[in-house]
Amino acid sequence: MKKKVLIGGGSGLVGKRLHQLLEAKNYEVWVLSRSSTGKKNAIKWDVKNQKLDSPAIEGFEYVINLTGAGIVDEPWTEERKKEIIDSRVKSSELLAKAFSQNSKKPISFVSASAVGFYGFVTGEHIFTETDAAGTDFLAETCELWEQSTDSIKKLGIPTALIRIGIVLDKNGGALKEMAKPVKLFAAAALGTGKQYLPWVHVDDLCNLFIHAVENKLAGPYNAGAPNQVNNKTFTKVLAKVLKRPFFLPNVPPFVMKLILGTRALLVLEGSRVSAEKIQKTGFEFEFTELEGALKEIYG
Repeated sequence: MKKKVLIGGGSGLVGKRLHQLLEAKNYEVWVLSRSSTGKKNAIKWDVKNQKLDSPAIEGFEYVINLTGAGIVDEPWTEERKKEIIDSRVKSSELLAKAFSQNSKKPISFVSASAVGFYGFVTGEHIFTETDAAGTDFLAETCELWEQSTDSIKKLGIPTALIRIGIVLDKNGGALKEMAKPVKLFAAAALGTGKQYLPWVHVDDLCNLFIHAVENKLAGPYNAGAPNQVNNKTFTKVLAKVLKRPFFLPNVPPFVMKLILGTRALLVLEGSRVSAEKIQKTGFEFEFTELEGALKEIYG
């Protein structure tokens, strides 16, 4: 009999790939969706209004929650900031409420988080899961996001928090945007170029989620490849893989601030994170070097 997995946020870049890999491993996969009409294996929920039919999610061994409004998509107005936080916090709260009303609870729960937990700090310090949260907006968001799972932990459900780095996937996300200027022969480092990009191949990330539920992991785990590089090196390697030149001067910080406003923090600063804790649980990254990961992605 197939084991049942429920995914919140299953329509996103990571969710879609996770769905494919779970089915390939013979799991029965269901998704939580704002509309279940005409969708196979979909259960309707309304995070904003806190509506979810509790009996509908009873019987799932594993639940993985990736829900959250996009960070980069829109300017960070006060309204958008609230939406970014609420979409994450309220989804955890809604699931906790539903779990508490069911006698048969999941045996493992995994929530997405982000390496933004540590704040966007450029330097040589390698952040581990014991480091405190940072002080910028995204660090505050991640801290509230992780705290929102406390009510799930209190139900006795092992709860893992996966702090995701920059996900590399050919179908979209950050890599698609980073590759655009490179493909147009305009490869250049951003700002100082010294800021780190804690990257992870999408397949490694999805397999890490599966590893976390199967092994009933609990607590925070960084999801960044073991060998991280700074922005300048990343751009240089990306240009090499795409067979484009890398010779232009760095893009000045003020240019990025004009384009992105306060969101420029996302590309002008960046921290290194350790993969040691998740590796000690027996998880093995398939893609440990950036060039190999990019070659797989671009074929």
